Amino acid sequence: MMKKALTLTELLIAIAIIALLVLILLPALARMRYCRYRAACANNLSQIGRAMLVYNDDYGDESIPRAGSLNSRWTGRIPNWQAKTRAEAYGLDANAPEISISATFYLLVKYAEVTPKSFLCKGDSGVKEFKPSDYGASGRDLVELWDFGPNPSDHVSYAYHLPYGPHPFRVSSPRGFAVAADRNPWLDAPGYKARSSRDFVYFDPNGPKKLVRRGNAIPHQGNGQNVLFNDLHIAFEKSSACAINNDNIYTSHNGPDIQRGTPPRLGSQPADPNDSLLVHDPPAVGRK
Repeated sequence: MMKKALTLTELLIAIAIIALLVLILLPALARMRYCRYRAACANNLSQIGRAMLVYNDDYGDESIPRAGSLNSRWTGRIPNWQAKTRAEAYGLDANAPEISISATFYLLVKYAEVTPKSFLCKGDSGVKEFKPSDYGASGRDLVELWDFGPNPSDHVSYAYHLPYGPHPFRVSSPRGFAVAADRNPWLDAPGYKARSSRDFVYFDPNGPKKLVRRGNAIPHQGNGQNVLFNDLHIAFEKSSACAINNDNIYTSHNGPDIQRGTPPRLGSQPADPNDSLLVHDPPAVGRK
């Protein structure tokens, strides 16, 4: 005998049950995906930290690593990322040589065998793996170059303690010094604008959770940020005031308020040797 066909009512009930299950499962799946992204991001920073040790062992630089020179001027770009020599790449013959944060990260690609893919957080929108062929340099090997192309912010998801000027990170920096982390929320990125001045007005590192979140990294939905410390441990910090003496890793300070500080901009500097100031290169104006 033929099975009785579903009535319209039974069909609607079945559809409703399926829809309900989807509504229940989607948030759980999204949460699992978010946790995977966060874990992968932490693993990237762990690789970066280990590569910094390799670089230091090979070159013995007290401030590890650092492209350009201490008097280089942070502009977000270097003069020639395809240059034949270091001096030409960083403009070292200029009175105020221009430099990017990403050029320092790129030293790990050149000399410590880190792949460009390791600098990408899956939660950071608007970024993609750096490939020389995308910029007409298909005949060049990665180790021949000096930065992640003409628009390095498109290929690097992480912020680094400002290595140029009087207060770079050093091997002798106190325990708890923050070296690298997810992008700084107060600086523009390829996939989003920096948090606004209104956000900063209401940002309170000692306030309720919703006000603490205003100072956290955007790629992790404001929940916190993966941070690499100078002893190479990685922690997902739920507040950006997480460095030495609760220093804010994303702001500079000019006075006793080190937990809140002041949002950075191109040219900002750490206030003192214990001030972690993690920044990234903003997107190029008018980039294609």
